[in-house]
Amino acid sequence: MAELTTLESLLEMGFERNRAERAVANTGNQGIEQAMDWLMEHENDPDIDEPYVPPVGNVLGGVDEQQSSTEQPTLADTGEGGDNYIEDEQGVRRPMTEEEKQEQVKRLEELMRVKQAERRERERAEEVEREKQRRRQGQELQQIRQKLQDDDMKKLADQRRKEKMEDKLARQRVKEKIARDREERAQKFGGGAPSSTAASSQPTLPSPSSPTGQGPPPTKKEYDESRIQVRLLDGSTITAVFKAQEPLAAVRVYVQVNGNTPEGQDFTLLSPYPRHVYTELDMEKPLKELGLVPSAVLVVAKK
Repeated sequence: MAELTTLESLLEMGFERNRAERAVANTGNQGIEQAMDWLMEHENDPDIDEPYVPPVGNVLGGVDEQQSSTEQPTLADTGEGGDNYIEDEQGVRRPMTEEEKQEQVKRLEELMRVKQAERRERERAEEVEREKQRRRQGQELQQIRQKLQDDDMKKLADQRRKEKMEDKLARQRVKEKIARDREERAQKFGGGAPSSTAASSQPTLPSPSSPTGQGPPPTKKEYDESRIQVRLLDGSTITAVFKAQEPLAAVRVYVQVNGNTPEGQDFTLLSPYPRHVYTELDMEKPLKELGLVPSAVLVVAKK
């Protein structure tokens, strides 16, 4: 059975003439399916409803531009390929009946519904794929953010370990410097102490010139070390032994390194009984000169 022309079929299905003519022209009048596909793909074009002016020699056939739209002949009138005719079994062409035309239109409408359903299914599949892609991208972005956060935490932990190690080494260097200073002060100021101690340990012999035969009064014992107990701010105490010739500053450095005073906290030292606050000038004086030999108790006080 011969079919209706593509343009007539589209008009019978309810498409506007302007859109139908555009579809036929843009598909080269290759058939109803191609025209329907083109209409569904371009139904949202901004110029789809603008007046269509076919070019000279287009597939719609020659139409006199001076004729009004009501006088324009259809494709069936132009005589293209037996538009509204069918051939019977004997090959005789006859016009299509209204029932045959309606049957043809129903078949085309069913075809259009099938294509629309396929198009909707394709659009849903594309939307699902886009959603999957969006989720994959979101997961990848989250993984990248987590990796960056883990790297930052690792760098921070390494930095803290490095700072703690540097602080430990700095404290160690201070302790070693204090030990070296003690040795240097011991060599500088306490070199003759053993001989004096040894001399004081010998029994006192009577002077030959003494008429009574008795020796001079015993001399005061010389101490070359001092045991210092320091009471800290929180009430705890630390004790250390210093050379008698070491300055009071050595005790303050020892408290800074071994005490629990907050870092950066400035403090001074004082004697509780009798109360005496030591100044910066006192810090350079030896313990022996300050009367802190052979032992003493000092108190840490905030400035």
